[in-house]
Amino acid sequence: MVSLLVWFKFAPEDRAEVAELLRVLTAETRKEPGCVGYTPHPLQEDPDTVMIYEQYRDEHALAAHRESPHFKKYAVAGLYQKMRERNIQNLIDIV
Repeated sequence: MVSLLVWFKFAPEDRAEVAELLRVLTAETRKEPGCVGYTPHPLQEDPDTVMIYEQYRDEHALAAHRESPHFKKYAVAGLYQKMRERNIQNLIDIV
């Protein structure tokens, strides 16, 4: 299993557009055969920061996600253009 925490920081004026991009990206990503879970969370104390908890069956599934048309459209051409900061944390399974 591959698990990630991805943090994005956006401008307050982009909040509605970011929410819509995440809505579509999440729906499409959850349809991927290798996706175990994909859940975006705006932070309660900072709604302009979004944390996405992602899980994929394996590295191949993660690579397929990153090459998918919906990732390129809604993440690379959409979210990435709006973000001010980005941080990725790779998680290790204990069991």
